[in-house]
Amino acid sequence: MSDTPDASGMAAGWPALSIADAHDLLTNTPDSPFEMAEEDVRGVKLRVWKNAPSSLRELFELGRAHGDLEYLVFEEERITYEAHYRAVAKLAHHLVERGVGKGDRVAIVMRNYPEWSVAFWATVVIGAVSVPLNAWLTGPELEYGLSDSGSKVAIVDGERAERIRDHLPKLNGLSSLIVVRPGSALPDGAVAWADIVAAPGALNTLPDVSLPEIDILPDDDATIFYTSGTTGKPKGALGTHRNILTNLVSLGIAPTRAFLRRGEVPPAPDPDGPKRAFLLSVPFFHATGCHSILVPNLAAGGKIVMMYKWDPEEALRLIEQEKIAAFGGVPAMVWQVLESPNFARFDLSTVESVSYGGAPSAPELVTRIKQAFPKVSPGNGYGLTETSSVTTQNSAEDYQNRPSSAGPAVPVCDLKIVDTENKEVPLGEVGELLIRGPNVVKGYWNKPEATAEAIDADGWFRSGDLVRMDEEGFVYILDRAKDMLIRGGENIYCVEIEDVLYAHPDVMDAAIIGIPHKILGEEVGAVVQVTEGSSVGEEALQGHVRAQLAAFKVPIKVEIRHEPLPRNANGKILKTQLREEFLASMG
Repeated sequence: MSDTPDASGMAAGWPALSIADAHDLLTNTPDSPFEMAEEDVRGVKLRVWKNAPSSLRELFELGRAHGDLEYLVFEEERITYEAHYRAVAKLAHHLVERGVGKGDRVAIVMRNYPEWSVAFWATVVIGAVSVPLNAWLTGPELEYGLSDSGSKVAIVDGERAERIRDHLPKLNGLSSLIVVRPGSALPDGAVAWADIVAAPGALNTLPDVSLPEIDILPDDDATIFYTSGTTGKPKGALGTHRNILTNLVSLGIAPTRAFLRRGEVPPAPDPDGPKRAFLLSVPFFHATGCHSILVPNLAAGGKIVMMYKWDPEEALRLIEQEKIAAFGGVPAMVWQVLESPNFARFDLSTVESVSYGGAPSAPELVTRIKQAFPKVSPGNGYGLTETSSVTTQNSAEDYQNRPSSAGPAVPVCDLKIVDTENKEVPLGEVGELLIRGPNVVKGYWNKPEATAEAIDADGWFRSGDLVRMDEEGFVYILDRAKDMLIRGGENIYCVEIEDVLYAHPDVMDAAIIGIPHKILGEEVGAVVQVTEGSSVGEEALQGHVRAQLAAFKVPIKVEIRHEPLPRNANGKILKTQLREEFLASMG
């Protein structure tokens, strides 16, 4: 399908409204959910959502009104909004009693369990800072995250407790370790979640407890999500309550805009109407899982059906059993569902929405979704950890007409495309995308120099992504200026893996290369130059990386060379040339 608008097959007169006119109508209607105002945010005048909740605590209190509706479903466990509220309140009091105050960090290190949600909300409603760490990381990687964040409390599952057991003596700032669903004896000094809150499956039996009293402002710190940056060590992106709640409102723009683009009146929200069920296929410890799934479902009274680990066959079964209305994640997951040999055996008629982001997606995915789910309007979007998830959105007929675009910016965001000298490029030309808005994080935790490099005094965040923009404001992501791969939604920073390879005594030089993969987007490949006379093999080098980094960072192919890797005059490896040679060698 073409990247340019094509009205063939669309409703007569498409589009009835331009993007700009649709946004004007949505944002200039008094008391509408999308009404905008201007506020000073950290010294910069920004457009903000006027009617967004002021804090995650305020939103959480509003969510209690969903009462006996189910919020979280995990295997045989079904947790209502009321039960979830009481569990959050109980844990919140425990944290306060343990000395956790406003601004203190509480790490969450676990797979997708119901306790993840309880831990997150209990942290943010008392003004503390939630630090979700990637559950796939190794012990040394988790030690770095806990130490760098200065977490006072860590709430971990049994598997992660074992992974960090030997690292606990080095974590002097960690005063409390709470273990969820332990599989063996607790580490010394740790306490079991069941002794603080409730045993798994018993959350629905807790007594009513109110939240501890605390005042929280929109620009108070709320989260630290670790992301790759300009060094091999991850950086903690420091997000605020305003950042996350901006994303909550922004998520509603694209589906509402689609009605106006068709010349239709968007339906009024029905608070008493049926609630949607969402299949959670991505980790809560990513900004997408937390900001764009956990938080919005609480606001809307939706049901989140959780999977212990991603499996397309289990996803199909759950879609039928739980009457799932929305699913997605990264493009890889959608592909796997569509290509399942059992796809036609399940009743998938309840699916209304398939959306994805976080990794490159093939334009033909739009066509495949429309064939498989005729009543579904697929959508995608673009954002980063530093933009608290959504920055641009593409959906409905716009996405069908421009399947390789990530859509236009949400109205509260400004976009600018610049060249290497930081000058704006002409419309249609390629440059680095800069983003400004109330969704952009404060900066990087305890890294003022990295913050200054990424966010200037006027609030512009350097995305590191090379893009172009068309005349209607649709953004096309072309490449990443930062040396980073994305494998199935997981960010992989090349320098980190290269540094590990360099540490091997037989490796003289190393370069990480992205291998295109239809489902995962990219896989990790490596080219290394070894020392003269070395007999080290591919498996040994893979094992060397596997011993120090998470499994998804281990190269699936290592090409061993005895001659120097190609470099330019400045000594930088010519990765474009190297990648072409590497892929050619793979056939």
